[in-house]
Amino acid sequence: MNRFLFQASRRCFSTTATRFHKPNARKQLVGSGNVPQRAGIANDKQIYLDWNARKTSVFHHFWLRDHCHCEQCYHSTTRQRLVDTFSIPRDIEPTAIDSTEEGLEVTWPDGHRSKYAWDWLHTHSYSPVLRTSEPLQGKKPILWDATSLNPLPVVEHDAVMESDDGLRQWLNNLEVYGIGFVDGVPTTLEATEKLARRVSFLRETHYSKDMWSFTADLAHADTAYTTLALGAHTDNTYFTEPAGMQMFHKLEFKGEGGDSLFVDGFNVARQLKEKSPEAYRTLQSTLVPTHSAGDENVLIVPTPRAYPILNHGPNGELFQVRYNNDDRSTLDHLSTSQLEAFYDALFMWNDLLKKKENELWEPLAPGRVVLFDNWRVLHGRSAFTGHRRICGAYFPWDDYKSRARTLRLTGEDKDRLL
Repeated sequence: MNRFLFQASRRCFSTTATRFHKPNARKQLVGSGNVPQRAGIANDKQIYLDWNARKTSVFHHFWLRDHCHCEQCYHSTTRQRLVDTFSIPRDIEPTAIDSTEEGLEVTWPDGHRSKYAWDWLHTHSYSPVLRTSEPLQGKKPILWDATSLNPLPVVEHDAVMESDDGLRQWLNNLEVYGIGFVDGVPTTLEATEKLARRVSFLRETHYSKDMWSFTADLAHADTAYTTLALGAHTDNTYFTEPAGMQMFHKLEFKGEGGDSLFVDGFNVARQLKEKSPEAYRTLQSTLVPTHSAGDENVLIVPTPRAYPILNHGPNGELFQVRYNNDDRSTLDHLSTSQLEAFYDALFMWNDLLKKKENELWEPLAPGRVVLFDNWRVLHGRSAFTGHRRICGAYFPWDDYKSRARTLRLTGEDKDRLL
């Protein structure tokens, strides 16, 4: 609300009929930060709050009634809404508002009373938005290359298995860097699975029901099941929703080569945007069809049929890199000019992925587990000879993020943020 409208609203308040407010509706409040100095009715549709930070929020009457969190309107255990939005009159107005030290109390025409904590109102202010971050979205990522990610973000196995603090640190590394290592893990499939399930349940795919463990035996018709080198890529580009996280643990190795490669896709995307905004826009907008069809009874393609390599949310921020050139289907849907632009951008992307400073090579000796964000960090490996057994798992994105949130947020935080 601009200054002129707000001043007009103040004048409207002074002439509002007494049935709309109590004498202390404009009570001066003592506090700082997210405790307002004054509250009152702005007009026939809105309530205003003057915060100590010299900011003014307005909340629509209907919005307030629709977001009542009393026991009749909100289940405190399940944190689900009980209020019937569609039974609320669209022109509803309060009969009284009362400012207290704890929060705003509003009385409605049917006698229903709603209470709103000040910190809840401050967190959810929408006109204007006062929060400076979105706590439920996770930590702000720190971009890295092979030099800057030093030392590696490592947590000890016993710390993760025996305390939430250790698990919290591991998942914090995941949220910030997109990758986290655990040392001292027993070199068995069983111990690795127990570690994996500290994060969440595992995602079942056509490769395995739970943990997978394999050698270069082509048990599945996929180049991962060979001794060939694999360039930097993300997994599951052919799924409608690729696995959010992936874990590796090299259980056995007698041979040469076979080191693991990791590249921060968000950092490479930033480099591409700086080098060629046009190429970035091309990889942001060009739809790339993908598939998995090696096994006899498998023919997987995503819905919709194709996605860009660089995927952005409604706020314009990059949230997912979706790239595996080996799993790309035939490009038969682009015009001549679109095809030329795509290949030009793809070559730039590939050159940046293969820059030495962007490639983090790690031997992953038995006993060291890596968990990484499959929507951000690309992985690969060098060719190898000899015997190499590796195990791992996929994790659902939402369940990993849920685990990370519940480890850093309290029940009171939930009530304030939801």
